[in-house]
Amino acid sequence: MAMNVQSPGDEPGVMATINTTPLVDVMLVLLIIFLITIPVITHTVPVKLPHATNIPTQTKPQDIVIAVDAVGNIYWDNKQVTDDNQLLTMIEQQAIKVPQPDVQIRGDRTAAYKSIGHVLYELQRGGMVKVAFITEPNRAALGVH
Repeated sequence: MAMNVQSPGDEPGVMATINTTPLVDVMLVLLIIFLITIPVITHTVPVKLPHATNIPTQTKPQDIVIAVDAVGNIYWDNKQVTDDNQLLTMIEQQAIKVPQPDVQIRGDRTAAYKSIGHVLYELQRGGMVKVAFITEPNRAALGVH
């Protein structure tokens, strides 16, 4: 480490250069440490991995969206369903598809639970397996106005 020492008779002057030798020394030591430790960290067990083959995936059918409004009217993909028999027939037609499409229920927050429960009952009778509810995030809790 270098140091500038002045004798008592010299004029005091300002040293305008920065001594970077210690900084370079420290950086070189850190670089050497990283180069030595990285192979130890990334050591893995030697295994023979299987070869990948391209298998065509089966296309997924379009999801079914069933909406229930505040009054209790049922809508199948934006078309109103008039009676329970029509709803059950539509469900049974979709339930036999392989793979079976997902059903998403959009229920109005003011709708009676009875209306939503009736749709769930018809889905169960028709043989649908995958049912999801579409909700909206609580914007007040998220801080969004």
